[in-house]
Amino acid sequence: MQSCLLNEETVDPRELRNALGRFATGVTVITTQTPSGKLEGLTANSFSALSLDPPLVLWSIRQSAPSLPGFLAASGFAVNVLAADQRKLAAAFATAAIDKFADVPFAIGLRGYPVLAGSIAVFECQTENTIEGGDHLIFIGRVVAASYCDGEPLVFSRGEYCVPVRHAPPPERQRLHA
Repeated sequence: MQSCLLNEETVDPRELRNALGRFATGVTVITTQTPSGKLEGLTANSFSALSLDPPLVLWSIRQSAPSLPGFLAASGFAVNVLAADQRKLAAAFATAAIDKFADVPFAIGLRGYPVLAGSIAVFECQTENTIEGGDHLIFIGRVVAASYCDGEPLVFSRGEYCVPVRHAPPPERQRLHA
């Protein structure tokens, strides 16, 4: 078994990014619509559940992101959890394109935020709070609607998109379900 040791008291940003990349995450596209009707969206792997009671989730955005003013102006957002076959969609929303929604099938959800076709889960949220966290702003949202369907998630690890591989359940679990 390989052992990982930290040999420095200061953390080099590139090495920190490399180490963080070892933590595999799901891939989401966070979307919103401003009061003026402008659609905003970005790819994020910073999404996380925060609380079941009340139902809260969180995600973060760079303070310098061009879409930050739109997310701040909107009263909420939708978290679209991407399926394994949506790698191109993830890449499209990770760019600085002027209209990221061009040629993207979506519907307006219950709360007025874009919901992307093919997502395996969607959380429509009202913004509860924002918190500064270094060079990012953390959005905490109260989940007001959620939906999901079967499908494999898109995963991000070591700077690449990938898909999970299922392991066989342990023998004791196989006997319980037989």
